[in-house]
Amino acid sequence: MRIGVRGHDIGHYKLDKLAEIMEGKNLKSIQFVMKKVITEFKVESGSMTPGMAEYIKRTLNKHDINISILGCYINLANTDDDELNMLLDTFKEHIRFAKYLGCNVVGTETGALNREYVYTDKNNTEEAFQRSLNSIKILVAEAEKFGVIVGIEGVTKHVMNTPERIKRVLDNVKSNNLQVIFDPINFIDESNYDKQDEIIKKSFELFGNRIVMIHAKDFIYEDGKVKQVSIGEGQFNYPLLLSLIKEKKPYIDIILEDTVPKDLDSSIKYIEELYKKI
Repeated sequence: MRIGVRGHDIGHYKLDKLAEIMEGKNLKSIQFVMKKVITEFKVESGSMTPGMAEYIKRTLNKHDINISILGCYINLANTDDDELNMLLDTFKEHIRFAKYLGCNVVGTETGALNREYVYTDKNNTEEAFQRSLNSIKILVAEAEKFGVIVGIEGVTKHVMNTPERIKRVLDNVKSNNLQVIFDPINFIDESNYDKQDEIIKKSFELFGNRIVMIHAKDFIYEDGKVKQVSIGEGQFNYPLLLSLIKEKKPYIDIILEDTVPKDLDSSIKYIEELYKKI
């Protein structure tokens, strides 16, 4: 496995300094959300060029870091057609420049059936599924032109909120340019926190061959709520996940998510030492 981190979780630094910090912790890959990572100049829709992409790639490569996910997290089920088309155009721009950045995967979650991108019971409807699916099909068709992967990430409060729904998307799109960013804790809430082993195993059973990236964090169930905690300090079954990774996904990128700087060293150590024991 290769451990990486979301760039904006490290802190607000110029790109070279950020990469230097990551290199010092032996991190190999980064989830790169341009607007959140780059601080030395403004990045907005339409500003990316091959020259800018080359600058970013060379700066990171100098510190032996690559972009494993180019993050463009948009609401794929936005109910406003004009807004949705603008969001899809932004994602398409990320697809066009991914290869210049040395990146193969452009990632997103799957949205909510409203403009605000907030939880609603309507996310569970067939209407929501079809609207998100249609957006995914549009993006995958664009990705096929450029040899890039669209990575979708399921979340319990979004449209694609179960392993079964993710599998249904894959079956409907039928393209190898659509793959999965697997964050098992995203499928865990107050209704199923005690079934995490089943969720992990079911996910590998349904779409393990399509997982291209892992997101890592941890949780506890306390006072009737699922709460996020530092990696290694919660209830998540990392021995199970890491054993499946070791068996089925060697050298996959594991991206630490929502890991604050003070917890970064302990999180890396926990995963590395546990992986060696398995």
